[in-house]
Amino acid sequence: MSASNDTPATGGGVAPTPSGAAPRPPDWTRGGAGLVYQVCARCGHAWYFRRAFCPECGAAEARELAAAGRGTVHADTLVHRAPTDEFRALAPYRIVLVDIDEGFRMMGHGEPSLTIGDRVQCGFKPLGDRLLPYFEKEVE
Repeated sequence: MSASNDTPATGGGVAPTPSGAAPRPPDWTRGGAGLVYQVCARCGHAWYFRRAFCPECGAAEARELAAAGRGTVHADTLVHRAPTDEFRALAPYRIVLVDIDEGFRMMGHGEPSLTIGDRVQCGFKPLGDRLLPYFEKEVE
């Protein structure tokens, strides 16, 4: 994962959608360079994994929003035994669990020096034919 291929998280942008569909913010799980989360229109709860209902109150009124990608490292680990050949080429690599400022927690790759409590910014690094979230220390 080369620093020259970094793509910052894009908060607020929209990706092309099928005719008649509401525009969606760019999302790394759909091939874009962005973080998308959902917020319940009824109770205001925020969550990361896409669902048709709120995990807090059960309401079906979820909105998709783009996150800015800033947060605080909650936990980290250094992976030495990677699950696939693609990831074995990167080992050892750091995985971090990040409390994102918009109110949800997510996992991603991170620069080797990250530790619990560090303020970070999410960008994206290519791995094969996809982008992966990659956290670096936030520039003050």
